[in-house]
Amino acid sequence: MSTIPESVAKVRARIREAAQASGRDPQDVQLLAVSKTKPAGALREAFACGQRDFGENYLQEALAKQAELADLALTWHFIGPIQSNKTRALAEHFAWVHSVDRLKIAQRLSEQRPAQLPPLNLCLQVNVSGEASKSGCAPAELAALAGAVAELPNLRLRGLMAIPEPT
Repeated sequence: MSTIPESVAKVRARIREAAQASGRDPQDVQLLAVSKTKPAGALREAFACGQRDFGENYLQEALAKQAELADLALTWHFIGPIQSNKTRALAEHFAWVHSVDRLKIAQRLSEQRPAQLPPLNLCLQVNVSGEASKSGCAPAELAALAGAVAELPNLRLRGLMAIPEPT
């Protein structure tokens, strides 16, 4: 079993190789470590290896880790499904939200983003393969959703997120 420093080094090496193979600068690739279900101590160890961005999809677990790791300069990403009753905590405690699939959620995030924080970075979730088991807006609805979200004052539309079927 690999240690966290070994795992981080291996992933960064793979990123470097893939970036170079595609003619990209490896410095332009950002690694998001999915830290759900991992203890705060493991995140602290990854931080010591240079990892700064962490993705969580269980809100209560994330908030506990954020409190425990408040002494570290971490960037928190929410990567899970969003319920309307969770938007205030997301708007207050995260720098990124990766799974917005409807305007109502985006509006709530914008309204609830504290004024002293920079705009919330947002990725729209698209159900590219049309699977009933997956969340996300339909590709045909994407342009309208993106246009409406881009107009919201406390959000910064940064891109798309999709989990296509394996084939």
